[in-house]
Amino acid sequence: MKRLRACNHSIAGPVMTSITEHSTSPDTLDSLLGIAPGSPLHTVRHARDKVALATQGSQDLFFAPTLEHNLSLSERLWIAYYATLLSLQPTLSEHYLSQLQATGAQASVLADVSASRIDLLEDPRLAAILRFTRTLIESPVHGDQSALQALQHEGLSTAEIVVLAQLIAFLSYQVRLAAGLDALKSAGAV
Repeated sequence: MKRLRACNHSIAGPVMTSITEHSTSPDTLDSLLGIAPGSPLHTVRHARDKVALATQGSQDLFFAPTLEHNLSLSERLWIAYYATLLSLQPTLSEHYLSQLQATGAQASVLADVSASRIDLLEDPRLAAILRFTRTLIESPVHGDQSALQALQHEGLSTAEIVVLAQLIAFLSYQVRLAAGLDALKSAGAV
């Protein structure tokens, strides 16, 4: 079993709550990093299978086609692409870029985001989201009240801001996990 977060409604609006269910998705990191079932690295990674399942469950949830009354899939993919780009994790950034392109991302927006020219974006909401993403990736201590107010100023609800912060935290974890697994694989440690 794994622990996931799902969108529910409360007095304050939609919020993320915990649920438990089984993942049926192929493991994203295993696929992207070429970790074959039965390989020593796969055995090590899945020794605590509930952690691998929870990681994949979070992936499935954050990138589900819809999160009712929350960030769009396109916004979530922009966040993922930019966060992994800033984190210098090319395998993950290429993965999210591919998914983003499949949604019909505009070439001009992609060029600006890829060059970290967020202030040139015509969509003020996306610009605010990506500025916040950069803040939490590069200098989390500056993700303060003024950073949150900038998001609210662009119309993000409390629930959207919570999901945004959770997604960035997940991506930071995913980047570090991918880097560690890739290092083990490259070193032939397992």
